Amino acid sequence: MNDDFGAFVATSGPRLLRFAVLITGQRADAEDLLQEVLEQAYPRWHVVRQRQPEAYLRRAMTNRLVSRWRSPWNRRRVAGLPDATPQQDEMTRVDDRELLLEALRELPPRMRAVVVLRYWLGFSEAEAAAELDCSVGSVKSQASRGLHRLRTRLEAAGVSPLDLDLAEENHA
Repeated sequence: MNDDFGAFVATSGPRLLRFAVLITGQRADAEDLLQEVLEQAYPRWHVVRQRQPEAYLRRAMTNRLVSRWRSPWNRRRVAGLPDATPQQDEMTRVDDRELLLEALRELPPRMRAVVVLRYWLGFSEAEAAAELDCSVGSVKSQASRGLHRLRTRLEAAGVSPLDLDLAEENHA
């Protein structure tokens, strides 16, 4: 294995896996997605490393996920969610986060990627647009629609989106 590639995976792998979990909604799917993208990047590592490799791989994961989602063979139905009752204890906060992740999984992949990049990872509109190779206007509209869907879903479950702590350091 190329030592440079191995060092990159060791340092950036956890961040890339966290991103993959957020856009896929499932750890197993995220691991598979990251593995596929790393396998494709390895033979071209001499070119990829000269660019911004982490950004390159995030974009590759997003593109792969969107392609999978468009395929009729790979679509999945989202199961119904249980009703949540608002409370103030720590277990409810965990349940609320799980509800948020479930609601996030209901978004289409591109919209989910925009929401994750903008509001979970803190990218600017321009940075998210560059990451996804789309216009700033597309990022704005996808973010707006995505947030509206998330708010609607969470409020229907009795959770105030303002009560959720979405800081990246709280998510593994």
